[in-house]
Amino acid sequence: MEQDIINDYKTRSEAALQEVSKYKKLVNTYSFMRLGIFALFVAAIALAKTQDNFTILAVSFVILLFCFAWLVSRQAAFEQQREYFLRLSQINENEIKSILQHENIYADGRRFSDDKHVYTADLDIFGNASLLQLINRCATFAGNDKLALWLSAHTSKEVITSRQEAVKEIAKKNSWRLDLQTRLLFANNAVADQFKSLFNYLRLPLDLPGEKWLKPYIKIAPFLLLGAIIAAFFIPLITLLAIAIAVFNMSILVSKGDYLIKSGFVADKIGGILGNYVSVFKTIEAEQWQSEGCGNLKLRLKNGRTSKSIEELSKLINKLSYSSVMIVGFILNVFFLWALKQVIAIEEWKRNNKESLEDAFDVIAEFEALISLSSLAINYPQWAFPEIAAGDAYTLVAKSLAHPLINRTKRIENDYELDSTFKIDIITGSNMAGKSTFLRTIGINTVLALCGAPVCAGSMAVSVMTIISYMRIKDSLNESTSTFKAELDRLQMLLSAVEGEEKIFFLIDEMLRGTNSVDKYLGSKAVIERLISKKAVGMVATHDLQIAELETSYPAYIRNFYFDIQVKNGEMLFDYKIKHGECKTFNASLLLKQIGINVG
Repeated sequence: MEQDIINDYKTRSEAALQEVSKYKKLVNTYSFMRLGIFALFVAAIALAKTQDNFTILAVSFVILLFCFAWLVSRQAAFEQQREYFLRLSQINENEIKSILQHENIYADGRRFSDDKHVYTADLDIFGNASLLQLINRCATFAGNDKLALWLSAHTSKEVITSRQEAVKEIAKKNSWRLDLQTRLLFANNAVADQFKSLFNYLRLPLDLPGEKWLKPYIKIAPFLLLGAIIAAFFIPLITLLAIAIAVFNMSILVSKGDYLIKSGFVADKIGGILGNYVSVFKTIEAEQWQSEGCGNLKLRLKNGRTSKSIEELSKLINKLSYSSVMIVGFILNVFFLWALKQVIAIEEWKRNNKESLEDAFDVIAEFEALISLSSLAINYPQWAFPEIAAGDAYTLVAKSLAHPLINRTKRIENDYELDSTFKIDIITGSNMAGKSTFLRTIGINTVLALCGAPVCAGSMAVSVMTIISYMRIKDSLNESTSTFKAELDRLQMLLSAVEGEEKIFFLIDEMLRGTNSVDKYLGSKAVIERLISKKAVGMVATHDLQIAELETSYPAYIRNFYFDIQVKNGEMLFDYKIKHGECKTFNASLLLKQIGINVG
């Protein structure tokens, strides 16, 4: 099945590269044709000189200029198509690398890393070789923010199930998904303040003095000047009037120079960016959606009018840039007050559209986040969409559960059952037997489940709950914090959290490792008893077999599980399978013996 998916991506990539080759040839052909136009123009000059006929040169110039402009336009279109198919091939190749090596051209989310977050650092949610690196398909800064938020905090059952339906629908539209990713790839690794500048520009009015009288004057200005110029051919004295009108027009532009520079500077930076997004909005608007989540996102785009609105603004900004072309800009400004006309039109657009535009780009961000989750459903069809359980008790039931970041050929599947109840599971076992990995497997799949994604399991049912992990406890020289103090801070956070009404599911790996064995046992026992009194639910992995004896004192609340080893001919064999009961076999002495230290 995996090979079929990879072959599909390879086929798509090869087809895209064939299109690249086709459009490359067309671009080269049209380049030669442009040289041919130049050669014809030289020939026209020679012919006009030979025949001493200026008309030949004038007519040839007009015709050849038109042909040259048409060739430039066509070549630009072919270059755009070539770039599109290059990116499409890159997108498909990225999917292959993601499946085979977990490589990704998109950001790994290291900017979201936070050692103090309740679980993201312990569960490898952000950073190199992280969950976000596996699933991220967000090119925009806002899309990355949206996906990171979904992975950092749970939401309501209704939102989760709505996302699931949206992800399932997008997973059935793989060609559409790849197309949208291709159209957005230009934004990958873009600067953070790109949209901040855009939205600030849209929110702040220019407050152009005299706008009310300037608008009607700009409409009649070209007719006044052109009429005066034509009249001057018949009445030379009117030449002074034509000059006066031209000077008046330029004086208006000079008097508004600060406003034009202010508007033009920002507009120039965002004009090209907006043009790239027009096709993105059109792609979203043109698709028919059945799921409520995708359908509602499309409705937020003003029933297909957003792309036209963005295209209008992009064209206005591009027109504003015409005034910077020396001779052309001078003529346009003298006759049409061109720069001022475009700035006023942009200001009118801003007044009518500034709020809806910001919401429209949030729609793109949400689609990117949904596409990221759908990549799991497409690339790993054997993964399951979990059931989101209701009820006051805790549910976390999974069959064939495995860690999504471990290579498929190496990861081990386990079953686990916490079915509408309140329990604390004590997990004992040897070093390297799989305790910590199992806790992370539970945690990372729960994060996936509660953001609307499929999970690395045959099936899963899970309650909406907040994970709090206690695994990679670090000291901090900058904050003068010892390991033990850092552990106490984490425990205090956990104990405070279980006091509230929110469902907390904790994952503790070797509690109080920063103190002596006696205090470690007594402290761990006291913490677990406190958690029991608060009806807290979660898992505690430990090497301390005394902790497992709590099952005797709290048989209705404590369950014991373990990971063990088998020793054959002095060799340790791990099966990484979770089992009921306490661990009886430990391997510390064997590990020490392997490095030359004999114990006992």
